[in-house]
Amino acid sequence: MTDKQQLNDLIDMAANRQVVDLLITNCKVIDVFNQLIVDGPLAIGHGKIVGYGCDYQAKQTIDAQGGYVMPGLIDGHVHIESSSLIPTQFARCILPFGTTTIIADPHEIANVSGLDGIRYMLDASRKTPLNVQIMLPSCVPATPFEQAGCVLEAEDLVQLINEPGVKGLGEVMDYPSVIDHEAKMMNKLWMAKDHDRIIDGHSPGVTGKALTAYVMAGIMTDHECSTQKEMLERIRLGQYVLLREGSTCKDLLNLIPAITPANARRCVLCTDDREPADILTTGHINKSLRLAVKHGLDPVLAITLATLNAAECYRLKGKGAIAPNYDADLLIVKDLQSFEPKHVFVAGQEIARDGKLLVQWDDYVADNVLNTVRLPTLTEQNFTLTLTSEKVNAIGVQPGSVLTSHLQLDVKKDAHDHFDCKLNPGLNKLAVIERHHATGNMGLGILANYGLKNGAIAVTVAHDSHNLVVVGDNDADMLVAVKDVEAMGGGFSLCQDGKILAHLPLPIAGLMSDQPAQQVADQLHHMIEVAKHSFGINPKAHPLMTLVFMTLPVIPELKLTSNGLFDVKTYQPIDLCI
Repeated sequence: MTDKQQLNDLIDMAANRQVVDLLITNCKVIDVFNQLIVDGPLAIGHGKIVGYGCDYQAKQTIDAQGGYVMPGLIDGHVHIESSSLIPTQFARCILPFGTTTIIADPHEIANVSGLDGIRYMLDASRKTPLNVQIMLPSCVPATPFEQAGCVLEAEDLVQLINEPGVKGLGEVMDYPSVIDHEAKMMNKLWMAKDHDRIIDGHSPGVTGKALTAYVMAGIMTDHECSTQKEMLERIRLGQYVLLREGSTCKDLLNLIPAITPANARRCVLCTDDREPADILTTGHINKSLRLAVKHGLDPVLAITLATLNAAECYRLKGKGAIAPNYDADLLIVKDLQSFEPKHVFVAGQEIARDGKLLVQWDDYVADNVLNTVRLPTLTEQNFTLTLTSEKVNAIGVQPGSVLTSHLQLDVKKDAHDHFDCKLNPGLNKLAVIERHHATGNMGLGILANYGLKNGAIAVTVAHDSHNLVVVGDNDADMLVAVKDVEAMGGGFSLCQDGKILAHLPLPIAGLMSDQPAQQVADQLHHMIEVAKHSFGINPKAHPLMTLVFMTLPVIPELKLTSNGLFDVKTYQPIDLCI
């Protein structure tokens, strides 16, 4: 059927001259335009909204039993890779919770596999009913001081800018390069501007004239607001603020009190990073809705943040509302408190009911995103940390936050001027090993307030260059954990007394598993329990996710890369010994 024929059919359906495909009866419809709740029924034809509030003849009828029909939920900013799931499994995980569209930034896999990684995410996402819109990663690597698997410049990104499903330029984390209009960064911004695309932001702690200069570059969003003051300043400067409720970073409840009827239309909901166990037990964007309403936000206004606002921010034609000619991406919920979906529709097709998928699709893994962990031959001697003084710069863990503290500590040296955890109770050795090209580069540092005892933990999920990170209190276990991760092609590994207690293979780019969400969630839960009970880790700190963010040199204060310590406040490398 041609577009013209389809439009004629839809006009006839709307005029009640032709039978509609589906009629949802006994329902209340969320009108995000007028901020009202109106009576149904709701008519659907050719995957589009036909109309509501009138009697229609239909081929099929669904009784909503007094439930509320809402537009499909939109996640305004998410990294699929951070769920440890491939796109086809991620879609299976979130669609039953009513999220039908996501704005995905694949900069995790891009830092490992470059354009091949982005193409894989696009190709895999197209095999699912989930509407995945990609933002091309702007910072691969995140800063010039890192060693990622690839470097993507404007001339690389432009190859994909017109690909179906590509929406714009992903979060610009290297804000100093924007403010100083560094040439390579400006080329990426101009590439997006020349193609009239959205540019996402990432500017934690930036304020005043620096923030104004950053926004002047055309950067339209920010998901890093943690205070109401930051949120209001960004809205005043014309940005959309993405209110984040992830597994590690939880800013939503801090920001809700700053939402008013006047500024609500500049607010969008997002998850950024959400673990599979968190999704499966508490939900996805519908969890954010539940929290927002529980803490005082009007339900219809909250729904608007999760639908229309995101659609308008990212220019998603036909998404975000229930009105004639809008896509019939919908969910039906029993109430506007729990937001538990009874039915989920994509393009008019019911794809989930009572939390269970009704449709199936095949998984997809590309060969060129496998076998990405490449290390030189390592021995225990590689982890030797020689001290030139007994005062050091150390990374302080802040439980529940991706922020770290820049500590200056007095430490004890052994007889060979080496750092030994046994002589320094409460401190651990941290190593970041370049794992993409087997260069042998390794950064060594000291971690405080993590508390690991008698063992080591190694991971290849390490934002954003995703080199191999290992923490421990002895070099022997650190080496065994590293070799286990290498043998798996990436993942998480826990070692104690030379034995692997638990591990999770992540063979896709060292970031993702091809296993179902529940299996991945169960294994991660097992690893966390083992880490908590066998390693004595600070009970307030997440044993695994804490390590994942120890390498991100755009989040204050002190981080470790494969090139050594990095002071985020001064935006410069820094020596370990003072």
